[in-house]
Amino acid sequence: MLIAWLVWGSSASVALGHAAEQGFILLLPTDVYITAGVAVVALTVLVLALVPDRMTHGVFRPVVLWRVRKSSLTHVTSCLSAVVLVWLVLAGLYGSRDPLGNPLPLTVWTVWWIAMVSVQGLIWNHWRWTNPWTGPAALMARAVGERAPLRYPSALGHAPGIIGFIAFCGFLLADPAPSDPARLAGIVGGYWLIMLAGLALFGPRWLLRAEAATMLMRLYGRMAMLGRRRGRLAFGLPGWQIARGPHLPLGAGLLALLALGGGSFDGLNETFWWLGQLGVNPLEFPGRSAVISPTLAGLLGANLVLIVIFGLCTWAGLRLAGGEVYMRMAFRAFGPAILPIALGYHIAHYLVSFLVDGQYVLAFLSDPLGRGWDILGLGAHSVSTGFLNTTATVKVIWLSQAGAVVIGHVIAILLAHALAIRLFQQRKQALLSQLPLALFMVGYTLFGLWLLASPRGM
Repeated sequence: MLIAWLVWGSSASVALGHAAEQGFILLLPTDVYITAGVAVVALTVLVLALVPDRMTHGVFRPVVLWRVRKSSLTHVTSCLSAVVLVWLVLAGLYGSRDPLGNPLPLTVWTVWWIAMVSVQGLIWNHWRWTNPWTGPAALMARAVGERAPLRYPSALGHAPGIIGFIAFCGFLLADPAPSDPARLAGIVGGYWLIMLAGLALFGPRWLLRAEAATMLMRLYGRMAMLGRRRGRLAFGLPGWQIARGPHLPLGAGLLALLALGGGSFDGLNETFWWLGQLGVNPLEFPGRSAVISPTLAGLLGANLVLIVIFGLCTWAGLRLAGGEVYMRMAFRAFGPAILPIALGYHIAHYLVSFLVDGQYVLAFLSDPLGRGWDILGLGAHSVSTGFLNTTATVKVIWLSQAGAVVIGHVIAILLAHALAIRLFQQRKQALLSQLPLALFMVGYTLFGLWLLASPRGM
């Protein structure tokens, strides 16, 4: 994901900054850093084999703070989110054609996809307040005075939402112009209306099974450090709500794998290695429209390979452990343990994009109507990529990205082990069940850090 995707492609200055940043990365001793990162993850596996189970489980024991009540304002804030969304769609249709000057692409790709998803997974579940569907749906239900007329087909499960998430990843990676304001406005506005209609017809279950953004946000919300426990606000290590809560449904584990697979391919598809597989000269990239089919095929293939490998590791762990645990139960338990890795990649791969495009967001907020205002007091500030042109700052950025990847893997190993302790009655079974998955996570650490250090084209 550490690429100049979406908005970057329309800015020559940012593209040059990105190229300079990659040049400095190639001068860093990344082999040493990668070795150290993999060693940390491998050491975590060894330590878990030695420490008592109560210590592993205790790592995810949250600190209970104060009692909190459910707020009745969530529908109000949801309606406000819907109003903002409609305004953004109109701005996309009738506003500036410049993706870096129009608020819709900046909001969708920088504010929502990078910042809000990261906050949701790392800090707290803001989606209860910012979901743009629940409030309007409640207003419609109150106006009509009737409940949803149809019942969501249970046979569909989470399939509509999973398909929707794959389609979103395909649009992000393969569409020739995903940041074109008018194009994005049609897709965002149409999707919001379709999901609102589904919510009106099938009720809240529609959001939980068929709406991809809500499914992803709820899943990441289980990762947040802040959460509720027995009516009180609690704070703990990311993932404590998964370790302490009930097992999530099968679709949640599958979505976690897709989040990781989509993010990983987002980083892979611009490496020299991948472009070489396509027969494309990375220094003379012909444009996204020339590689739509192989990009989509690569995205689907990467997700399929990841799911198969994860499934085989889970199955092998069950064979080693023995006992009465079935594959479906184990997949439900261990699938969400992948979330810390997916979140680590999300933060790492989009860090540079956020540092640059976030400046455009601030510039827009300081002068939202283009009247020459300076609400935020930025003065004559212009968007800068100078921090990508010095070895010292690039080193700090790269180590921050690598740290996010390594920390994500460490938490994932701890979380998977804590879940295995709950799933199996004996310590030996829990340890054996995790051996193949631990090896998988160590190998994936190497792969993720290699992605960060690899030369990229486009």
